[in-house]
Amino acid sequence: MTECGDKTNSVIDKTTASQLLSTVDDAKALVIFAHGAGADMEHEYISEINRLLNNQKINVLRFNFPYMDKRKLDGKRRPPDKMPSLIACYQSVLASMNSSLPIFIGGKSMGGRVAATIASDKDLMLDSQVKGVICLGYPFHPVKKLDKLRLTPLQETQLPVLILQGDRDALGSKSEIESYEIPSKCQVHYFNDGDHDLKPRVKSGFTLEQHRNSAVLKIKEFIDVCS
Repeated sequence: MTECGDKTNSVIDKTTASQLLSTVDDAKALVIFAHGAGADMEHEYISEINRLLNNQKINVLRFNFPYMDKRKLDGKRRPPDKMPSLIACYQSVLASMNSSLPIFIGGKSMGGRVAATIASDKDLMLDSQVKGVICLGYPFHPVKKLDKLRLTPLQETQLPVLILQGDRDALGSKSEIESYEIPSKCQVHYFNDGDHDLKPRVKSGFTLEQHRNSAVLKIKEFIDVCS
């Protein structure tokens, strides 16, 4: 595995993003993977997903949204930027890609939502090299705000979408999701007793390691079918 990237920016605005690219020999695809609202691209959780994807011959480009880079510069906690700014950043990362491989966009929670929103724009996806969207813990609604649904990106998607969801996720549980109108382009795979990070309770008999390994295998299968 080879890692390279610019982890810092001399100027941070709404569209620049520090990046980290992990490549492997004979890769079958490139996944652009965005972080969630509270943890950056180098968080252990995302780093482990990155490693497991590399083991499946998949290159991974991680990046930070600008607000996260600002946090790292001055140590001050900031809320995420508004969705238009997040989308602009993700689009700039996507536009900078020069890869002959099939590209898949996605991310953890908020990052997956941003990717799904981009994929719902018909003009953006026209003649695109992007083949699908991967959402690890899609935030169907804010915690304890079940009426504020975020279904539009999924309902209007122009691409196949894979959602990997803990069945007791506080941002969208299995019982809740099964009541939503989700198009056939969206495939939802549930993880037994998993929370928003897919982490199960000890009493379930499952482990986070098992669920992460299974999630990456599901991603590999999705990429194989959609490439």
